[in-house]
Parts: sequence; structure tokens; C-alpha cells
Amino acid sequence: MSAYTPTVTGTGPRAAVQRFGAFLAGMIMPNLGAFIAWGLITALTIQNGWINLIARAVHAVPATGTVAAADQISTLVGPIIVFLLPILIGYTGGRLVHGQRGAVVGAIATMGAVVAPVALHLAPAGLAAPKDITGLGPNFLAGFIMGPLTALILKLWDRVVDGKLASGFEMLVDNFSAGIIGGAMAVVGIYVLGPLIIAVNTGLGTVVDFLVKTGLLPLASIIVEPAKVLFLNNAIGNGVLVPLGAQQAHGGGTSILFMIESNPGPGLGILTAMMLFGPRAVRPTVPSAMVVHFLGGIHEIYFPYVLMKPILIIAAILGGAAGVATFVLLNGGLIAPASPGSIIAYILVSPPQKILVNIIGILVAAIVSFVVGSLLLGFGRNEKTAMDLDEANATNARNKGRKTAVAGA
Repeated sequence: MSAYTPTVTGTGPRAAVQRFGAFLAGMIMPNLGAFIAWGLITALTIQNGWINLIARAVHAVPATGTVAAADQISTLVGPIIVFLLPILIGYTGGRLVHGQRGAVVGAIATMGAVVAPVALHLAPAGLAAPKDITGLGPNFLAGFIMGPLTALILKLWDRVVDGKLASGFEMLVDNFSAGIIGGAMAVVGIYVLGPLIIAVNTGLGTVVDFLVKTGLLPLASIIVEPAKVLFLNNAIGNGVLVPLGAQQAHGGGTSILFMIESNPGPGLGILTAMMLFGPRAVRPTVPSAMVVHFLGGIHEIYFPYVLMKPILIIAAILGGAAGVATFVLLNGGLIAPASPGSIIAYILVSPPQKILVNIIGILVAAIVSFVVGSLLLGFGRNEKTAMDLDEANATNARNKGRKTAVAGA
């Protein structure tokens, strides 16, 4: 595991889920900077990005024109999401399994699955030639599978030959074994896992589209919000929703999936209710927690307050669902992950025309969770909680010892 994903202890189904989630998040978390860089470049330089909108507003270019420099920089958008991000995921997954050697072969093998659509003529219709990458979508699942799998094969090989090589041949064998295994798995990625991954990606995209079109996406909060308090937030957010959201936002679009787990509204509402109606001994600690949560994006700061009164999870679920419903109804969305999940990050990765909509969704989530939380707290009439803050923090620490990842939300 990386520094982003401490070792999960314990046994049983929960520990197994946490370990799996921690591994997925461990492939995404170290690379969030690359996701954000891609999102910022996209938000600034695409045809309807900030630079071109401002230039048109001040008549620096015609009403339908674009800034030449922005057009040039925007050529980064496609290659980053199609090639760089999946390969980074595969590289990181390989490194988690077998260090630097695993990272290298993981990246090589990932490339095979990434190019499978054009190699096998499975790319979107309308490509100029079989080897043309124009319009090719991102394939994060390739990195998730090919990186760790190839690194594992190399790790097993290294165990077999360990101590059996003649002196002076170690480097030669190490380099050639990595090259052969990495290259062979790249070919496997093209012909075997590539088509399978394409089918899975298509299926996941269909499911997401169905949830959005039928208005059922808010129900995801029933799973996401309790999982956050159990420190499965990064496993679900960065391990599942961020890759799916990046695929959905490919080509200059936006995705609501970036907002389901990262929305700071539910936590803000709960903290506000705690500040006004929580135990008097706890209230002075809340304002600083609100700043860390809402401006800093560190959602873990409000988890102990929910653990003090576990029934507050209802407020988090309803607030999260209300926020997602608002995003769906008003067609909100982000260009890239908001990491950490702060209001500042939301503004930075919102397209100009959707900033107000996204802020409204956050406010709706905060208001709903505040109202429900206040009701559950009895508007301060009953200050006796299931556990005091110290005990809640201790419980929080125990959860953290079994968590998936601690960085951001």
C-alpha cells in the first residue's frame, strides 16, 4: 500500500471491502493532481472555456472565435485523458504490487488495453483511419486491471528466479523479463482484456445514463453518505466515481458523478446544526471544523460529530440526495474531480455557465441536512448524546485504523 492507503486491519467482509477499496483509491489518490491539471486545462482552454469566454466578452475575438494560444494548449486535453491518466493509474497500481519494476510493466501493459479500440477497429464510428486516435475515449479500467495484474505476474517470476541466477546476469535477466512480460501483457491487453474492458465500460456508462435519465441518481446517497463516515469515502469517490465521471466528462463535457461524494453541503449542514443545537460543551469546537470542512475540503472533520449521534446519518443521506437531485434537475456538473471537496475546488473545476447551479446544489444539500439534523437534535432540547466528543473521536480513530484513505474527501 502507498502512503495514501494505510494498511487495513481486521477480518471479515467489512475489512475485505475496505482493503479492496483502499487498493482502488491507492491507484487514484497519488494521481489526483493529474486529474485536476487536466480539468483546469480543459476549463480554461476549450472552446467554451474561461479564456475564450472572457476574450469574447471584451471583444478580443469575434463572438464565435477563439484565442489562438488557448486552442494550442487545448490540444493537451485529449492525450492527457486518453493516454496519460490511464497509464498513470496502471503505473501506480503496478507500483503498489511490485515496486518500481511492477510500475514499469504495469504502464506498458495498460497501453495495450488503451489502444485496443483502434487496434481492433472498435473505436467510435467516424475515425479517419484504424490507427487514428481522434475521438478515442478514456479507459481507466485498463489501468485498474492491467497494472496490478502484470506487476503480480512479474513479482511471481522474480520469486521463481530469486537466488538462482549466475552472478553478473541479474540485471540482464531483470531487464529482459520486465520487457518480455510487459510487452506480452500489452498484447494480451489488446486481444483479450481490451474488448472485455470496452464492454464493461459501455455497460457502466449505460447504467449511469439510466440513473441520470430516470432521476434515480440521488438514491446513491443511501450508500455513499454512511460509507463516508466509515472512511470508505475515498474508496467510493476516488476508486469508483472519479474514473466513471472522467469518462463521462471526456470531450469537454461535465459529470455529476464528481459531485456525489465530494459535495461539502451535507457536512456543512450537520456541523451548523451541531453548532446551534448540539451539546453546549461541543458547540465551541464546531466553527473551526466548519472552516476546515467547507473551505479546506477535509470531510473527515465532521465524522466524529455524526458518531456522537449516529441518527444524524439520516440528515447526511437526505442532504446528499437533495444535493444530487438539484444537480440533476438544474443540469449541474464538474469538468474534473473537486479534490479536496471544498467550495473553492468546486468553483475552480466548474464550467463558467454552471458555477451558480453547482453552488445552489451545495446550498440545498446544506439546508436539508441542517433542517433534518436540527430536528434529530431536538433543536437543542435534549443535549444528552449517545457518546461525548472524546469517545466519538476515539471511535473515529478506530475507524480510521481500518479506513481506506485519509487524504481529502
